[in-house]
Amino acid sequence: MAQAYTPGLLVSRGCRWRCRRLLPVTGNVLVAVGDSVNAEQVVARTFLPGDAVPVNLAKRLGVSASELSRRMLRPIGVRVELGETLARSKGFFGFFQAEFPSPLAGTIESISKVTGQVILRGAPIAVQVVAYLAGTIIEVVPDEGVVVEADVALIQGIFGVGGEAFGTLQVVAKSPDEDLTEQVIKPEHRGCIVIGGRRITGAAIRKAIEVGAAAVIAGGIDDHDLREILGYDLGVAVTGTEKLGTTIIVTEGFGEIAMARRTFDLLASHAGRAASVNGATQIRAGVMRPEIVIPLSQPLTEAQRDAGRVVGALNEGSPVRIIREPYFGALGTVTRLPHEQVLLASESLARVVEVNLADGQPVMVPRANVELIEG
Repeated sequence: MAQAYTPGLLVSRGCRWRCRRLLPVTGNVLVAVGDSVNAEQVVARTFLPGDAVPVNLAKRLGVSASELSRRMLRPIGVRVELGETLARSKGFFGFFQAEFPSPLAGTIESISKVTGQVILRGAPIAVQVVAYLAGTIIEVVPDEGVVVEADVALIQGIFGVGGEAFGTLQVVAKSPDEDLTEQVIKPEHRGCIVIGGRRITGAAIRKAIEVGAAAVIAGGIDDHDLREILGYDLGVAVTGTEKLGTTIIVTEGFGEIAMARRTFDLLASHAGRAASVNGATQIRAGVMRPEIVIPLSQPLTEAQRDAGRVVGALNEGSPVRIIREPYFGALGTVTRLPHEQVLLASESLARVVEVNLADGQPVMVPRANVELIEG
């Protein structure tokens, strides 16, 4: 049978998934190999140095830099509270003394006899890493983090904004071609992952943020709506650090594109279950896709897992999405993979793939213009 290879999005009813969860700097790992963890459980913690705040204290008190250390009421290395008096001038016969209160809670790091500056170091900043995936710890990276493993249903999207979020899946669309509008988002969706069908509107995103939904997922989004929500054009930047309060994931692309039926049915089959999502996307070197990860209630057998599946293998019968005009966003099934090159309308030669679209129409497109829907 003819076979080719192409990038693809994973839509799997059951696979074994591993997450590597590491601290940005060394710290303490709080779990051990074999421990069961939930998605929001803290598995590692560290502290970053607080912000350094310079204060020209000699000038504030009206004293020389060399005299400043004698006017300090607290020595280097001592913690001070917000508003606590740091230094007091000598005054005139004990009167008219000037005092300076600490502008923050922290530690006195240095006192310069040359510049008259005092450096205050803010309180350490706690950094925590959560498991993200409800599963089992299979590896501990000493002082850095862990690897978590679980059997999951997994769906990768085309594009997303916003970081990691957690909640229960709530399907509000009756079919994959029903738009996700603000009318179907209710206050009870607070903390939930809301699943729509086709396009998610800008008004729906604003309503989701207002009610505190953890995430919204649909087939497509209008780039104008996204620009309006973010306040700027994304360009080719890596996403995932946006502070919207609600993560957004689209599974198919930009515009009014219905969610693939198999994706919608998979999400609907897990309605009410807890899931983890991440909108982080990078489409250039080091491709990173947004994802919906749903831990399964029962472990899979080897026969049920995607064991032995060749990632990126394009075969006859493979489900694909066309990612270039004039069939952009169309879903179909590979019916033939001709070996010989074909002369395209652009007068260039390329290998092509024959795809039977969902409406039954057969089309021939360059292999580079299709994306495999893996699962």
